Amino acid sequence: MAEGEMADTHRGEQPGQLSVVVTATEGIRVITVAGEIDHDTIEPLRQALEAPSLPRPRIVIDMHQVTFMDSSGINTLIAAYQAVTEAGGWIRLAGAQQTVLRTLQIVGVDAVIDCRPTLRQALSN
Repeated sequence: MAEGEMADTHRGEQPGQLSVVVTATEGIRVITVAGEIDHDTIEPLRQALEAPSLPRPRIVIDMHQVTFMDSSGINTLIAAYQAVTEAGGWIRLAGAQQTVLRTLQIVGVDAVIDCRPTLRQALSN
């Protein structure tokens, strides 16, 4: 995907659905997620997180509009982290709301995946 190019992977129109939009900024793949991440809605996020073919992929997941996340989301994030780090890249989470951040902290995801308070901070080194 060319820098600045936008791909609307999936837009959830109903409550309980998930919207996933993929863009690129300065060579970093930005995945903006909105809605609820659970077993029934996870597929668009899973597809967006499929390991890019670029060497050393860099991915930021903007989660400021995520209102709920269950173990499906946790498992998907961990699998993406493993795939991206094996390819020599990194993955960061940005702007998780307090309830979602608390879930990430309880299961220890924040100790594995770099969680930043804002998208701007996640995009900077």
